Amino acid sequence: MRLEPVAGILLRQWYLLRGSPVRFLPMFAWVAIDVVLWGFISRYLNSVNSAGINFTALLLGAVLMWDLFTRVMQGVTTGFLEDVWSRNFLNLFASPLTVSEYVTGLVIASIATSLIGLTVMLALAMPLFGLSYLALGSQLLLFVAVLYGFGVALGIVASAMVLRLGPASEWLVWPIPALLSPFCGVFYPLSVLPAWMRAVAHLLPPSYVFEGMRALLQGRASPLSSVLFAAALAALEILLAGYCFVRVYRYAVRTGLLARYSAETVS
Repeated sequence: MRLEPVAGILLRQWYLLRGSPVRFLPMFAWVAIDVVLWGFISRYLNSVNSAGINFTALLLGAVLMWDLFTRVMQGVTTGFLEDVWSRNFLNLFASPLTVSEYVTGLVIASIATSLIGLTVMLALAMPLFGLSYLALGSQLLLFVAVLYGFGVALGIVASAMVLRLGPASEWLVWPIPALLSPFCGVFYPLSVLPAWMRAVAHLLPPSYVFEGMRALLQGRASPLSSVLFAAALAALEILLAGYCFVRVYRYAVRTGLLARYSAETVS
């Protein structure tokens, strides 16, 4: 893999952001809304709670971690959709750019923009609502890495889905995090789920993250092996997602789908 084409994809994403300051707004606006809304909900629950449970850490902390995953996933997909909306695929792949270089550029750009959102998130949540992740200790880095990895994998799969089904299928992409959240146990332990949902949850790395977070915040031990397994699972899913994207791309080239890409393309 060559660094120059990857840097070119990053530079293009930067020019898109610099050319339209409105694109910066989603990095801050939705994060700020989530912090304020869930921060005050958590503060209210703490005021009426007599069991000594810290809802700021359990609810607001979980929401912001899930928001982080969502931003990574949507960052990859949005970068891909920029090329869909501008009908730029033929220009890109008429060059010596490879699929791996293209996807790597999108992933790095998504991670960079999500880090901006993470900074805003912490800058608001810590002074306003006293949220601190210090209780998670060194495992916090593993939790964030797992969420980043799964977000990247899901973003690549969502991009492959749009490439295969056509631009109109982008409306199938945005609800994906909401559809997965009940299985990941963002707000509740997996033990409350029926058996079939738990089976699905065990295939989703975020479920291990949120189970571990709750254990640590409630003063219980969180098995490091579970988080390491989640990290390995996320890495495997990134590889499978990359393989899926390459297969779909080759199909689009072989069938001419890439050349006649339009909002009406569904086959």
